Amino acid sequence: MTNSHLTSTSPTWRKSTFSGAQSECVEVADGIPGTVPVRDSKNPDGAALLFPTDAWTAFVGQLKRDGFTAV
Repeated sequence: MTNSHLTSTSPTWRKSTFSGAQSECVEVADGIPGTVPVRDSKNPDGAALLFPTDAWTAFVGQLKRDGFTAV
C-alpha cells in the first residue's frame, strides 16, 4: 500500500491520548484492513509507515506491559 492509496481512502488520523496538547507526536489511522498507517504529526503530507495490524498490536501491547509512559 502506498501513500497515494492512503490519500485516496482519506483515513482519519488520530494522536495518542498521552500526547495531550503536544504538537510533535506520531499519528495512526484506523479503518484500513490489515494495516496500521503511522505518520509524523509535524509533517502530515509526508510519508507514512505502514505496519501489519498484528505487528502494531504486539508493539503497543509490549509498551503497555513494560509500563511505558510519555516523557
